[in-house]
Amino acid sequence: MKERLAAYGGQAVIEGVMMRGAQVCAVAVRSPDQSIVIETQPLSGMYRSRITKIPFLRGFLTLWDALVLGMRALTYSANMQVDEDEQLEGGQMILTLILSLTLGICLFFLLPAGVAHLVERFVRWGAFWSNLLEGLIRLILLVGYIWAIGFLPDIKRVYGYHGAEHKTISAFEAGAELGVDTVKQFPREHPRCGTAFLLTVIAFSILIFTAIGPQPLLQRLASRVLLVPVLISLAYEYIRLTGKLMRFSWARPLVLPNLWLQRLTTREPDPQMIEVAIAAFNSMRLQEEKADISHDLSLPTAT
Repeated sequence: MKERLAAYGGQAVIEGVMMRGAQVCAVAVRSPDQSIVIETQPLSGMYRSRITKIPFLRGFLTLWDALVLGMRALTYSANMQVDEDEQLEGGQMILTLILSLTLGICLFFLLPAGVAHLVERFVRWGAFWSNLLEGLIRLILLVGYIWAIGFLPDIKRVYGYHGAEHKTISAFEAGAELGVDTVKQFPREHPRCGTAFLLTVIAFSILIFTAIGPQPLLQRLASRVLLVPVLISLAYEYIRLTGKLMRFSWARPLVLPNLWLQRLTTREPDPQMIEVAIAAFNSMRLQEEKADISHDLSLPTAT
């Protein structure tokens, strides 16, 4: 079976970890009785379609699918922690996703643009400095939000599982044995992390919005929303490129800001968290192997 190292990723969920491969994802959750419950499911065929080979388009579509997949994993993990009559349903999941995206755009794109426009108007700054201020506000909001929610007890544990996810994937990519004692020795930062993606989106927003020049308020707000897919696509391609260049020492400084920000979004996991992350990864890998075997058997044999 051909390895797909770059395809492996994951996400921390409530008391658990979701691991995603090329064909399968697995969610492992520590239930209230302390057992590990695992659910696996096949991924959308989009991950293996020609769309993933089309630059820029693949970033936006892959992110949208990943958001839906991540929300499903979060819903599953949340339902594992509550009684049956308190569990979330599909409609609630979709509504939560839409509200989260709307609030995110308002907070991290529209609010900085509005504040910077007011400064430009009343302080009489030029468009360049106004757009630069907008980007700085956006960066402060992102870092401040990540830092502030990290004080919540439940989020602290999610950040711990986030660290366990990174350590497990790093250990596998290094060819190490996936045991708790071995995995815990690896760093809790990873260059392909979603945190890196968010910071890259902010960086590209500063460059692009600064280059646009002066705009009336409504046009400015509309451009911020309409250009979100462009920023997402550029950030995806950048993360993909830097991931390939990591083997070169000169390229490593490019990912340092992303790794620094991950110091806020990860915590050093305890052994039980690492155990859950390993369980999710091993389950995903097992199902990936079975899927590849099934695919190989479906091919015509040579005569």
